[in-house]
Amino acid sequence: MLLGGFDIGGTKCAAVLGIAEGGRVDILAKRGFPTPPTPAEAIRQFGEALGELLSKHTETGPLQAIGISCGGPLDSRRGLVLSPPNLPGWDGIDVVTPLRERFGVPVALQNDANACALAEWRWGAGQGVANMVFLTFGTGMGAGLILNGSLYAGITDMAGEAGHMRLENDGPVGYGKAGSFEGFCSGGGIARLGRAMAERRIREGGTTAICPDAAGLEGITAKAVFDAANDGDALALEVVGIVGRKLGRGLALLIDLLNPERIVIGSIYARQEALLRPIVMEELAREALPLSLAACEIVPSGLGEHVGDAASLSVALYALG
Repeated sequence: MLLGGFDIGGTKCAAVLGIAEGGRVDILAKRGFPTPPTPAEAIRQFGEALGELLSKHTETGPLQAIGISCGGPLDSRRGLVLSPPNLPGWDGIDVVTPLRERFGVPVALQNDANACALAEWRWGAGQGVANMVFLTFGTGMGAGLILNGSLYAGITDMAGEAGHMRLENDGPVGYGKAGSFEGFCSGGGIARLGRAMAERRIREGGTTAICPDAAGLEGITAKAVFDAANDGDALALEVVGIVGRKLGRGLALLIDLLNPERIVIGSIYARQEALLRPIVMEELAREALPLSLAACEIVPSGLGEHVGDAASLSVALYALG
């Protein structure tokens, strides 16, 4: 089954062409381009890019559907993008109709966390379960929910905004809220936490491999924190310990509330599972209901770094019902 996908990001977009067969998806081709200054130009460029990809793969059969993955908020039922913070000017933009009219196939829109959840459920680490949570744990912290064998988006497509949950009264800011799940468990949040703790250490006359001196504080990233932790730096390991405990606490809330069979975690957790998992599981043993925890697997993304490419294609498959 030939599927097309469109991933809309704040700085870059991509057109993807893939074939879905059984429990797997193969990416045939991809073309990325910087996010254009206007929605109309983005839709036009996507149409051209997908058309070009299709012209080079005529032997694969006709296109069956198109899926669009985009950061929220949005209205999936009407196919509207509703002013995402990383897409200025995308105010009530209908991205579905122009593509449906151009290509003559079903077109569907989902937010990026839901799209990734569908991809992992169909083709990745969520295969074979009816109740699954996918956590992005990358630039931000969002969740996609598969409940009773169906995507659950909520009445306004806002279900799964796990990053907005407050875990502490104070802490790194994420999703506009200090001490939030996203504040502790996202790339930006980890960088801010690492920066604050490194600054304190340096001010007290100590050192850390996270950054050599005060001049490097602003350049601290989540990767720098984890690289230092993997090398055994004491302060970096302290930061990772905080992140792991907050991740465990957030997972406990989801497990107690939703009682899922599996939680699939992408990006940072998938890359740093060896460091994070023991801390997470220890916190879960303290915080989650034992019966619910025993029934739930915590696993990294099965699609790994390719989950973003598969996400929009999973929305295309979803469009076919």
